[in-house]
Amino acid sequence: MATWDDVRQIALALPETTEQASREGTAQWRVKDKGFVWERPLRRGDLEALGTSAPTGPVLAARVPDLGAKEALIADDESVYFTTPHFNGYPAVLVRLDRIPVPELEELIVEAWLARAPKRLAAEYTGTV
Repeated sequence: MATWDDVRQIALALPETTEQASREGTAQWRVKDKGFVWERPLRRGDLEALGTSAPTGPVLAARVPDLGAKEALIADDESVYFTTPHFNGYPAVLVRLDRIPVPELEELIVEAWLARAPKRLAAEYTGTV
């Protein structure tokens, strides 16, 4: 299953991606100063909302194109993808990093990057220029 090293390697292979630490000291990856994936430790409110179903391992947050994509991912595999009330109405999904296969992680990160990259950069990357 995936690790933070996998996230780092996949994200930094994408054009114009940078890694930086948030104010809390967690890792985040950005394209043209727009975050697309980031380390997202669960906070007290998250833990209260999730109760006994709260994961204990590492959690990655990833932007998705829209709320429909978020709902589809969660419906497809609730053992990997989830959300909390903090993310209600926000196009991002939470991922149990230790449960996602690396090829699926790569697809998720590329999709997150495409959702946040400038249109021209995304078109160059996908070859649709």
